[in-house]
Amino acid sequence: MQVLIFANGEARRGSMVDQAMRRLSTAHLLCADGGALHAQKFGLEPQTIIGDLDSLTEGQVAGFAAAGVEILRFPAHKDETDLELALTWCLENHASEIVIIGALGGRIDQTLANIVLLALPKLQNTPIELVDGESSLRLLRPGPHGIEGRAGDTISLIPLAEAARGITTANLEYPLRDESLPLGPARGISNVLSADRATIEIESGLLLLIHTRGRD
Repeated sequence: MQVLIFANGEARRGSMVDQAMRRLSTAHLLCADGGALHAQKFGLEPQTIIGDLDSLTEGQVAGFAAAGVEILRFPAHKDETDLELALTWCLENHASEIVIIGALGGRIDQTLANIVLLALPKLQNTPIELVDGESSLRLLRPGPHGIEGRAGDTISLIPLAEAARGITTANLEYPLRDESLPLGPARGISNVLSADRATIEIESGLLLLIHTRGRD
């Protein structure tokens, strides 16, 4: 089952978002709290809403429930964010792919926390992507990975651990050949696709891939 999640950050339209919505046109629509309102702005109706629901009025919650939306309410005092609850729901329901809209923007602490959620060990076997406007974010773990896009797209690689090592790329303007990207220096920022498809292989570590349409 594919799952499209609307989180409660800023939900911006763009080519990456539109592409993801087309690809997941039959996916289960899961909303983390106020993400339900973003879904409606995109012309979509939630199937499940999860969270403490502090970003929705009681009238809005009642309206969604009356429309047949599944409401999963959690206490306000909890250890998980609403988006983390949504990701746990995906795993419990055997999601085969997860795409998240609205995870970025707004409060910087929530944005960073949402990005770091990609590193949850329990998600390591589930393809997951954050999309925002013209950009998509994926976490690359050790092994080979493909990038599908257009020549001229911007590719940034940011380590999320002490260092990502043994990185080898193909079809990037600035290649890496069995090299490391340590945490701190910004060497991996603003690379460029030199073909419509590129590959990245990593021996160890975690690498955040940010793919932006065109030359950013």
